[in-house]
Amino acid sequence: MIDVLEDSGADPVVREITGFINALTEDEQIDLVALMRLGRGDGTIEDWNELRRDAAEGRNGRTATYLLGEPMLGDLLAEGLEEFGLSWTDERTAPVR
Repeated sequence: MIDVLEDSGADPVVREITGFINALTEDEQIDLVALMRLGRGDGTIEDWNELRRDAAEGRNGRTATYLLGEPMLGDLLAEGLEEFGLSWTDERTAPVR
């Protein structure tokens, strides 16, 4: 996604998203990576603990760069949320009905 937005990293959207991700706690960043991987199909909801463990083991302090390098990040996060029974809307997350 960084390449798509702007390679120089000067894009204000990239800076804002990077700042948000970097402000998350370590556990929250691990959850975010695991959620993206769940949405990507790297596992199922039953594999959540394993997805989290893998995300924690691969953690290197560059979570934002890693996530923003995924061109379909938004879609993958939304799909991961759907695995938890949540649907992303413009306003908030809501239970899938």
